[in-house]
Amino acid sequence: ENQKPYKLYILIHYKFYLHTNPIKTLVEQISAGFESFAKDAAAQVETGNKAAGARARKISLELEKLLKQFRKDSIAATK
Repeated sequence: ENQKPYKLYILIHYKFYLHTNPIKTLVEQISAGFESFAKDAAAQVETGNKAAGARARKISLELEKLLKQFRKDSIAATK
């Protein structure tokens, strides 16, 4: 029962942190996306896995959007 308030505090703190540091959140999402892309692209190249190739292409489109958002936010943060 003592852990419930602590967990709530962590959740609130994490949500506040996400809202106060959107660039860090974007970098984490981009990093995770690159890991997934690398895994699926390697599966396509090494084993000819067509489904992995489709997933890699989908991730590349998502990464494109995230990278554009990162550029926009990064420029805004330097002004």
